[in-house]
Amino acid sequence: MSRINVLFIGFMLFSLFFGAGNLIFPPLLGWESGDNFGPAITGFLITGVLLPFLAVMAVALEDNGLISMGSRVHYIFGIVFAIIIYLSIGAFYGIPRASSVAYELGFQQIFKIDGRWGVFVFSLIFFTITYLISLNPKKIVNRIGQYLTPILLLVLAVLVIQSFMTFENVSSPAAGKYASAPLVAGILEGYFTMDAVAALAFGIVIINALKDKGAASKKELVKGTLVSALVAGTGLVAVYFSLGWIGRVIPGETSFQNGAEILTSASGILFVTSGNILFGLIVMLACLTTCVGLINACSSFFNEIYPRLSYSHYVTIFVIIGLLVSNLGLNMILHVAVPLLSFIYPIAIILIILSLLEHITGKSKTMFQLAVAVTAFYALYEALVSIGFELEFLTGLLDIAPFFEQGLGWVLPGFLAAMIGYGIDAIKNKPVDKSRQNE
Repeated sequence: MSRINVLFIGFMLFSLFFGAGNLIFPPLLGWESGDNFGPAITGFLITGVLLPFLAVMAVALEDNGLISMGSRVHYIFGIVFAIIIYLSIGAFYGIPRASSVAYELGFQQIFKIDGRWGVFVFSLIFFTITYLISLNPKKIVNRIGQYLTPILLLVLAVLVIQSFMTFENVSSPAAGKYASAPLVAGILEGYFTMDAVAALAFGIVIINALKDKGAASKKELVKGTLVSALVAGTGLVAVYFSLGWIGRVIPGETSFQNGAEILTSASGILFVTSGNILFGLIVMLACLTTCVGLINACSSFFNEIYPRLSYSHYVTIFVIIGLLVSNLGLNMILHVAVPLLSFIYPIAIILIILSLLEHITGKSKTMFQLAVAVTAFYALYEALVSIGFELEFLTGLLDIAPFFEQGLGWVLPGFLAAMIGYGIDAIKNKPVDKSRQNE
């Protein structure tokens, strides 16, 4: 397996992560954090880059990927949780969201077309292109790694370099959450990119790509994944920092609601009439590569667990689902997805971290079962509250946990449960001193 192939796989992984959501988070962070940009972007990189990196490695170290990770709790849980991950982050959320964002923040920046017919025609074209690229998984590395990623990086580089040359770094106070605890605020902002869950889906894409390029042994697959993830992670760090810096130094007193407005404004200032075209092109390329990766991941996964349907059949199914759901509109997609993602994301994170720790601490089934049970309890609470349930009787009990108000109340209880579970198994499996038994 050549180094150039691993490099292109790393480029592909970068493109799969770098969707429109990732594009618009860092500029807003930069704008709001002001003089506290350093600790804020550091926090963002911890959960926006490091955590997805760990997720990819966790999948690579497993013989059966995500299913094996979930099976530490129970085999049925492993299957069901994997299916939920792929359907939620892919077919019913990530894929249609990519198309909707490409239309609203990309296509409309250039053509200014409104109405339901505009959405339908764009999504039809978008998913036709996605279908054609996704149809042959062995060529995805070439199409994304060799062509789409370099184009995306080139367009981004034009915006970033011009920003560094034009905008001045002037002192500005941090706003809101970034004023008191910028590191924690940055961690939470990166947390909401949902990339750790996406990484669980993308793991199978990387493994299959490495196998197609000649990786045969487990050692080669793990090494190839590590190098590819480092390439992708390095690219993400550079791009996130640069986009955040644009938000940090953009001039004017304008109040921005989101990162898309910041990048659109920066493009307009730097390139005048061509600014919207540049930003629209960046968004559409970012969404296209993410959508291709998600369809490939979902199709490969379901083809493995139910091979009676071919890979191409699954591609067709997920393209059609994406086309139909994307026409509901971005706001509806986000509204429906929030409760589901609020539930699965904490469970996914605890599984990722414990799966990696197990290679150091040794196996402990009770550790996984207790940690996932406690984390799922908190996650279910957050999901129910997000859809309007009044659970005041539980709030008083759960809000003693640190970061509860930010939706991270599960962290300390979840890891305490893991430690207790590990201790229980350690006691159960402790060798018996037979000489003492005979006393």
